[in-house]
Amino acid sequence: MTENQDKTSNEEEMGFISHLLELRDRLLRMVLGIIAIFLAIFYFSNDLYSYVAGPLMKHMPEGSQMIAIDVASPFLTPFKLSMMASIFLAMPYILYQLWGFVAPGLYQHERRMAAPLVIASSVLFYLGMAFAYYVVFPLVFGFLTGAAPEGVSVMTDISRYLDFVITLFFAFGAAFQVPVATILLVWSGATTPAKLVTKRPYIVVGAFVIGMILTPPDIISQTLLAIPMWVLFEAGVIFARLYVPAREEDEEDEDNSIAGTAAASAGVAGAAAATEVEQSSMEAEEDEDYETSNDSGHQEYDPFDDDGFTPLSEDEMDEEIDRIEGEMEAMEDEDDEAADDTQKNKKDDDKP
Repeated sequence: MTENQDKTSNEEEMGFISHLLELRDRLLRMVLGIIAIFLAIFYFSNDLYSYVAGPLMKHMPEGSQMIAIDVASPFLTPFKLSMMASIFLAMPYILYQLWGFVAPGLYQHERRMAAPLVIASSVLFYLGMAFAYYVVFPLVFGFLTGAAPEGVSVMTDISRYLDFVITLFFAFGAAFQVPVATILLVWSGATTPAKLVTKRPYIVVGAFVIGMILTPPDIISQTLLAIPMWVLFEAGVIFARLYVPAREEDEEDEDNSIAGTAAASAGVAGAAAATEVEQSSMEAEEDEDYETSNDSGHQEYDPFDDDGFTPLSEDEMDEEIDRIEGEMEAMEDEDDEAADDTQKNKKDDDKP
C-alpha cells in the first residue's frame, strides 16, 4: 500500500512539474515575442511618439509645443511608448500562447467556443484603441485646449501625455470587450438575454460610472466611453441569443436523460417493492399455517374456516348421536370387565 501511495504521489508531482515547465516555456515565448517586436520598432520610437501626439498637436495654439520636464524624459518616454506598443502588438501572440497552455484541459465544445472568442477579443481591443485615437482624442483635446484661460500657454509634458494616452487606450480597449463578456455570461449559464434586457437601466448607469472612473475628469471622454459600452452591450445581447437555442436543446436532452434515469430507477424500486410485498405475504401465510398446526405438523381444524363445511341433516345427526352413545357404552362395558378381572385376580392371590 505504501509503495502504491508513493508511486501515485510521484506521478502527481511529475505532472505538476511538467505543467510548470510548460508554463515557463509559454511565458518565455511571450517575452521573446514582445522583445522581438520592441527591437523592430524601437528605432522608430520618436516617429511613433509624434504619431501618437498628433491629435493634441493639431489642437494646440500656434507656436506652442510639448515640453520635457525631467532630464531623462526625451529618451525614457519614447522607450516606454515602444515597450507598450510592443505589448499591444504582441497581444494576439500572447493570447495564442495562453490558449495553447489552457486548451488541453478544456472539453471539445469549450474549445470550439473559446477560439472565436479569443480572436474576437483581440479584434475588439484594437477597435477600441482605434476608436479612442480617431474619435475620442480629437474631441477631447479640442475641448481641453480651447478651455484654457486667456494668457495661459498650453505646453503639455510628454511623459504625462503618454500616461494619459495609454490610460485611454487601455480603457477603450477593455470597454470594447463587453460583447465577449456578455456572451460568456450567457454561455456559462450565469444569466440569460431576457434577464440582461431587464437590467438595461442599471447597465446604462454602470457604463457612465465606469466611464467616469476610467477616463479623465471631463464629460466628453466619459460620454464617449459610456455610449459605446452601452451599444456594445446591446450587440452582445443580440449575439448571445444565438447561443440560447443550442443551450436549451442541451438542457432538454439532459432533462430527458435524467427523467429516463429516474423512471428506470422508479421501475426497479417498484419491482423490488412488489417482490418484498410478495415475500411478506408468503411469510405471513407460513406463520399462519404454523400457528394453526399441532406439534405433529398436521393441520388443525379451524372452527371459523367455512371452506368445504356441509351441515348434517336431522337423521344423520341422530345416527351420529346413537353411534357416539354406543361407543361410550362399549367403553363402559370394557371398563367394567377390566375391573371384575382385577378383583378376581386379587381374590385368587388372597387364598392360602
